Amino acid sequence: MKRKPDIWSKNPDSEDLKAAGHYLSLIMAEHQFSSLITALRHAPTIMHDAKDLLRASQTHLLPKDNPHVAENLKRIKKGKKLSPVLLIRGNAPKGITLTIADGHHRICASWYWNEDEPVACRIVEFVKPHKPKA
Repeated sequence: MKRKPDIWSKNPDSEDLKAAGHYLSLIMAEHQFSSLITALRHAPTIMHDAKDLLRASQTHLLPKDNPHVAENLKRIKKGKKLSPVLLIRGNAPKGITLTIADGHHRICASWYWNEDEPVACRIVEFVKPHKPKA
């Protein structure tokens, strides 16, 4: 069986870091999400199975014809590498799931391309930073 080519870039695109910041700004204060974006920028790129990322985040596999999934599949077919997904680690004892700050569509596209292909990701811990003094 012929192995499919690696589809992942080692570093996130700047627009993906920006999109992660926009998303995180909806669920936490600026002093919290800005430190997470900085941490994601410098975190190592590691690999995890798509099925595990979907389960840990309690998200679902999007349909193959979803416009963003289809766009990422076209990128893969053209030989363009995908940016690693950006994740905030959950906390199971506290009932906090893994947060996909950016990359749900890329996880799903990867699954359709090759469900056994590990997903490149950067993951950081959510550590509640001290609130800046006024």
